[in-house]
Amino acid sequence: MSFEIQNLLDKFLKFQANIESASSLTIKAYQLDLTQVFGNNKIQISKQDEIWSLVRPTLSKWGHLSAATRNRKIATIKSFFNWLYHENITQKNYSNMLTCPKVPRKIPSFVSVDEAISIIHFLNNNLSVQNLQPRFSEIVLQQQKTLFLLLYGAGLRISEACHLKWKDISLSERKLLIKGKGAKERYAILPSFCVQHLQEIKKNQTDYIFGESPLDRRKGYELIKSLGHAVNLLNPLHPHALRHSFATHLLSSGANLRTLQKLLGHESLQATEKYTHLGVDHLARMIDANHPLALRKKVV
Repeated sequence: MSFEIQNLLDKFLKFQANIESASSLTIKAYQLDLTQVFGNNKIQISKQDEIWSLVRPTLSKWGHLSAATRNRKIATIKSFFNWLYHENITQKNYSNMLTCPKVPRKIPSFVSVDEAISIIHFLNNNLSVQNLQPRFSEIVLQQQKTLFLLLYGAGLRISEACHLKWKDISLSERKLLIKGKGAKERYAILPSFCVQHLQEIKKNQTDYIFGESPLDRRKGYELIKSLGHAVNLLNPLHPHALRHSFATHLLSSGANLRTLQKLLGHESLQATEKYTHLGVDHLARMIDANHPLALRKKVV
């Protein structure tokens, strides 16, 4: 039996999009990884083990990549092999021959409560000034404030915030209907200070919260990055740091992991558990900075 690799790849990507409801970004990543392995040529194979022989050279080329990147790329190949096996295209599941490297768990970056408050003060103070400086236009400041409150106040991903529509917002119930990864829906809850801001900007209501079309994600990154510069934060500010801050500060204030999991839209609790490690690390730094014995250079 003869197979055309490109035909199989096309069917696999359609399966991911239509059956697994994978996002467009995930499909794009799958396509990139699979193209690196099999190329764009219409390769014909007559033996099943030829598929595995095509993969092995690429695995060695990926050796210089970070563990996280290799992990993602190998997971793509494993997913493709699993699909081939379950579709009875191969009699052997070659995914079992692949192992993902262990990725060191990194503690996510986040801002302190004081830094978050300083950002809000900066936005409020500049929006209340009649004669704004040229680099602080009212439109940009309003976009920065809206995006900041959605990321830090409701814990949204940058893509979720940029694509948010007014019809998915219930200000009376203080909740947002969010379509997250894999088109999975969840409700995010709005703090009162977020509700107040959205009520103010709703006067000029459009389809999307940022206008007639979604806010470009790159522009969203730049808005948050420039906001961090304007407030003179010590470390660069990026959207995911605000989502991490939302989770960290809630957990430090007594929220349980299951609640946090639902608010963040994590499929598994394991993805949420990293914030417990972050909390311990934060406490350790706090003790080193404030404990009377730790402040002494030499303890007798």
